[in-house]
Amino acid sequence: MTLALNELSTYLGEKLAGRIGETVLAYGELTVSVEPGNLVEVATFLRDDPRCQFVAIIDICGADYPSRAKRFDVVYHLLSPKQNVRIRLKVQADEEMLVPSMTAIYPGADWYERETYDLYGVLFSGHPDLRRILTDYGFDGHPLRKDFPLTGFVEVRYDDEAKRVIYEPVELKQEFRNFDFLSPWEGTDYVLPGDEKAKAN
Repeated sequence: MTLALNELSTYLGEKLAGRIGETVLAYGELTVSVEPGNLVEVATFLRDDPRCQFVAIIDICGADYPSRAKRFDVVYHLLSPKQNVRIRLKVQADEEMLVPSMTAIYPGADWYERETYDLYGVLFSGHPDLRRILTDYGFDGHPLRKDFPLTGFVEVRYDDEAKRVIYEPVELKQEFRNFDFLSPWEGTDYVLPGDEKAKAN
């Protein structure tokens, strides 16, 4: 497998000279860095070239590195069933940059790009329906960014009296408890509320 990926890396370096950046072969996987402006051309080549035939998109995901100027990595995982090889394309973007949509090349990229937009805030140009897919329509922020608070901004509940969904500031209902995890089979030394009868036996 490593030999095939080395050959593929050399081949892509020859055919896509100037359109791809760094290629890294690590842990039996090939990663190719691409600038957003070259993404569609590179992906089209990978899909249509007889030696590549990466016809299936497996996943699109994001990663957040807030200390960088281009804080987001948009990562595409492609599969060539004919060659039995996988490849990873990586694009760096910031909060304002438009990353070209891959839906014209891989129709299956539609919901993956919506998920990346919803959770990271990465904008895709040319997407047919770029809107939230996992969070609520009025959701504030993007929950997989490193600067998003762990408790969120608001909590949502249905109010039976008002007959509607209520948005409220986050409120922690109880203090953090100190659980004894050192003796999982015996349980805790103290009695938790509601366990009085179990401990009496």
